[in-house]
Formats: sequence, C-alpha cells, structure tokens
Amino acid sequence: MQPQQDNLLGESNSFLEVLERISQIAPLNKPVLIIGERGTGKELIAERLHFLSSRWDQQYIKLNCAALNESLLESELFGHEAGSFTGSGNKRRAGRFELADKGTLFLDELANTSGLIQEKLLRVIEYGEFERVGGSQSIKVDVRLVAATNEDLPTLAERNEFRSDLLDRLAFDVITLPPLRARRSDIMLLADAFAIKMARQLDHPVFSGFSREARELLLDYHWPGNVRELKNVVERSVYRHNDPEMQIDQIILDPFESEFRPGQTIRTKDRRDSEPQTQSQQPPQAEDDNLTIPSFPFDLKAHLQDHETAILQKALEQHQFNQKKTADALSLTYHQLRGILKKYNLLDGINSGE
Repeated sequence: MQPQQDNLLGESNSFLEVLERISQIAPLNKPVLIIGERGTGKELIAERLHFLSSRWDQQYIKLNCAALNESLLESELFGHEAGSFTGSGNKRRAGRFELADKGTLFLDELANTSGLIQEKLLRVIEYGEFERVGGSQSIKVDVRLVAATNEDLPTLAERNEFRSDLLDRLAFDVITLPPLRARRSDIMLLADAFAIKMARQLDHPVFSGFSREARELLLDYHWPGNVRELKNVVERSVYRHNDPEMQIDQIILDPFESEFRPGQTIRTKDRRDSEPQTQSQQPPQAEDDNLTIPSFPFDLKAHLQDHETAILQKALEQHQFNQKKTADALSLTYHQLRGILKKYNLLDGINSGE
C-alpha cells in the first residue's frame, strides 16, 4: 500500500504543529487518538503515522466502526470460528487484528462502538490478546492501534457513553486536527493544488487560476466540510468552468442549488404567470393609506440604497452575521448576497462562518 498524502498540504502554524506532533509520536509503539471534524483528514493523518513508524513495511489495515452493527463489527475486528454465524459454513475467518499483526490498525468513528466492543478493545490494548467470535483460544497479536472520532470522548465518558478506562489507554497522545476555517492561509494553497490536479484529469493544457472574486469567496466561506468539502467544490468548479484559457470566476458551493429543487419555492416569472394562484398564494396588496411618499424632488437612488442597506443589516444581525443563513432568509444565493454586500461596502468585518 502506498500513502496518499495529496491532501496533507499546508503552511499555517496550526497545521505545521500537527505534522510535528505526528513525527514525534510515529516511532513509538503506542496507541494514538485522532480528533477532528468531518473532512479534516483524520484518515490521512493515521496513514502518515503508520508510514513514519518502524512498521511502515507491514500491514496497514483500516475499518470504519460506524458502518457495521455490533455483531458484524465484532466479527470484522476479531474474526470468527467455523460455524459461528448462519451462512458462514465451516470456514474460520481472521479478523482485522490478526491481519494487522506486526502492523497498524486504524479504527475510524470509534465513538460509535458498543460497550462489548469497547471491552474487547481494552483487553487487546492491555494484553495484546483476544478470542475469535465462537472460539475460546486466546490469540496473541502485535498491533499498533490508531483510532479517530469527531466526537468529544471525555464528555461521552462522563455520561457513561464511552468507557473511561478505554479512553485512558487510547489517549497516550491525542492529536486534534484544526478545522479549515482555522487554517485560512492554507485555503488557496489547497485550492490551487486541487484545481491543477483536476485540470490534468480533464486534459486541460493549463490552469489559469481563480479570479479575485472567486478567491475572496473561497477565503471567506466557512467550510463546514473542511478540506474534503474544499476539494469537492474546487474540482466541481473546474469541471463546470471547462475553459482552461480563462480564470475561474464562479465557485459552485452547493451542487443542489436550483430554483427547481424539490421542496423549494420556484420564483420564476413564467411559473407565477402560468399557474393560477389560490387566495393564500396571492401576494399581499399595498395599502395606499399606509404608503408614505416623500416630498418631491428627492434622490430616489439614495433612498432605495438606504432602504436596502437597512434590510441587509437587519437580516445580518438576526442571523449572527452568517452570510449563508442570511442569504437563505432573503431568498438569495450566497453569491448574490456577497455581490450586494460588496456593492454597499458591507463585507468588512463580517464573518461568514456558521
């Protein structure tokens, strides 16, 4: 197996500190716990730990614990004896711990494991032995365990939803990965790398870069899906742009965005004109008695700008200056809202985070 470190790019202090911690802990045959939001690269960090260790030439086995129910997960981890399950026939099956002997086992989504699984994991970590499902013979293994989760395990342990003794054994060292929003200086470094790679896949002769507006959007977006989301967004934007001679000026953050999306309000003029409106669908009528008309002459453009600015500021305040939520509240796309805010010089000091 070859390491896949294409996403492990960065120059920010928080990211470089993580790489330094990995280099420090990798040579030790101790368990490591990796904590981070979805999309921060926990699996890539686990791979790096393995390939920087003395076990680099041995097996690197991985398993997502959230993908299986308790009985299947137990069998996957520890194997089973012949006839232990219906349909298993007479064949004995080795589990991931046996396959990873002398190497590294990476368990993702550890917080989703049951008390039974956690108890058996604790025994393997402490004594290096276990029994297959349906068996009674102890099997000895030499496995370095690396686990990952996006949950707060100490809090789960306090609520008795995760074994405290297992947490103590796993947490010889804990590597907490910074979210992408805390690595703002790395965003364009990653975006350029992903774009160049996608351009090559599309056989484009050149990648002409991102426009200033596109770069601003990439830098200001809050990236709840972190590096994984950034990679998808950049690759999608390069693919849809499909003009290698021109800079990319449109970033496709949400591939589902459409006025025809099921469950969304369709606001096109043709739709309004072509369908009869029920009484509840009729737009509210302005009451002339309540309509205040300023005295003439007056500056209509300035009046409308002040009115629109007041609405924008009110909407931003009500949504804690979250641009995505504000755009939804105003029936605008994220790009449209950004354009209006920029038009009225309202972007300064606004945080686009969730």
